[in-house]
This record gives sequence, C-alpha cells and structure tokens, in this order.
Amino acid sequence: MDEPDRLSSAAGRLSGVDQRPPAGSDQAGGLVEPLSPALQALLRRAVLDHAVLERRRWFPTLVHVGTPGGAESVFADRPDEPTDHALRTDLVAALLARHRRTGATTPALVWLTRPGELELQDVDAAWLAAAGAASAEAGRVGLTVVVVNRHGWRDPRTGLHRTWVRLRRR
Repeated sequence: MDEPDRLSSAAGRLSGVDQRPPAGSDQAGGLVEPLSPALQALLRRAVLDHAVLERRRWFPTLVHVGTPGGAESVFADRPDEPTDHALRTDLVAALLARHRRTGATTPALVWLTRPGELELQDVDAAWLAAAGAASAEAGRVGLTVVVVNRHGWRDPRTGLHRTWVRLRRR
C-alpha cells in the first residue's frame, strides 16, 4: 500500500467513514461478481420485503436508505414534487446521516422500489446521480445502489441483477 492510500485509509478510520468499497463492488461502487453472501442476503431481503409489503399495481417510487430487514429510512418520490438534482442529493445525504446516527454497524444501502421492469428508467438515473453526489460529499466510496421490484433487483451502473420467479422466506 503506498503512502497516499495508507493515509486516506487511516483518515477514513479516524473520521468514521470507511474509504474502501464494500466487497462485491468496483471502485465506482457498482456491483460485480462475486457478491458476498451477506450482501446477496440483504438484497434478497429487500426484494422479499417489497414483494410481501407492496400489493398495489401502481405506487410511488420509494427511496430506502439503511439495511433491508433492519433500520431504514424511506422517502416517497411523488411525481408532483420538484425533481431538482440538488434537492435529491440533499435528501439522500440526510437519509445517510440518519443511518449513521442509528449506530448501525453495516454500511448503508440505497435501494429504490418502484413498479415496472428492472430496466433503467429516468427515475433510477436521477436517484443514482443524487446518491453518488451525496456519497462523494460525505467522503464515502462504493455506495451500493440498486433498483428493486417484486421479482428481483438490478444495479443500474453495472447491470448486475438477480431475479426470482417465486420468492419465499427461508
């Protein structure tokens, strides 16, 4: 490890911000194979919770920050509200700060739950950009952001995804 890397790692430990990307992600934060079993379980839990809890055909996009099945904060992205990038960034930053204040030991995940297929949509790109900006402002590297529907999840940056035909609790 060269001197700048060692210093940034030490600074990250001192500031309470982990500078290293999580296992299963590249430097840009996108998910790549192989995913850790813990991350796979968390993403599966996000899909399962969404499938069980949301029964409507149409519902607003929800932005979740936290840990699937654990402490999380949720924001409803309504179509009649302003869609300003700076506002979205501030919202994600506030949700990330709330997650840190809970004393959670796991890094926060950001996941969007929305109707429709998992292909990239404008709303995904808008919230991905905001999450990236909020993460960079906080000095974090490798924030995990995925889109979730009733059948699976997808990383909008790398396209890595998982789907299930019939998801059940284990």
